[in-house]
Amino acid sequence: MATVPGQLIWEIVKKNNSFLVKQFGRSHAGVRFSKEPNNLCNLHSYKHSGLANKKTVSIQAGGKDQSVVLATTKTRKQNKPASMVHKSVMRKEFSRMAKAVTNQVVANFYRPDLKKAALARLSVVHRSLKVSKSGAKKRNRQAVRMYGRQ
Repeated sequence: MATVPGQLIWEIVKKNNSFLVKQFGRSHAGVRFSKEPNNLCNLHSYKHSGLANKKTVSIQAGGKDQSVVLATTKTRKQNKPASMVHKSVMRKEFSRMAKAVTNQVVANFYRPDLKKAALARLSVVHRSLKVSKSGAKKRNRQAVRMYGRQ
C-alpha cells in the first residue's frame, strides 16, 4: 500500500477539518489554531501539522508523577497507527530534559526546524508540573489607602 504525500494531505485538510479553530479579531485577518495531535505550537500551518508531516514531535505531561513524555512518529509505520508513535518518558531535571529533546529533534536530523518550538513547549509543560510551595503567603507591602475619616 502506497502512502499519500504530505502536500496532498495538507491541500485536502487546510481549508476545513475537525481540528481547525478559527479566531476572528478586530481586523479582517483571523488567527487559525489547530487542536490536532502532534502539533507543537497548535498553529494551523503545514510546518506544524501533525496530520500532513511524516515526522512529528509532541511533548506532553506524563501524568500524576513529575514526568514529561516526548513522542515522535516513526516514518516506516505510517499505515499502522497503533505502533506509529515512539514515546519516551523523561523524569530528569530540566537541563537534562532539554538536552535530550535537542538530541532527539536536532542531532539525529529528525526535525531541526522544530527545535525552538520543542524547547518552548518543554519549558511550558515543565513549569506547569511544578508544585507550588505551601508556605505563608507574602504580605502586600504597598501602603494601604483609607478614605473617609481617620
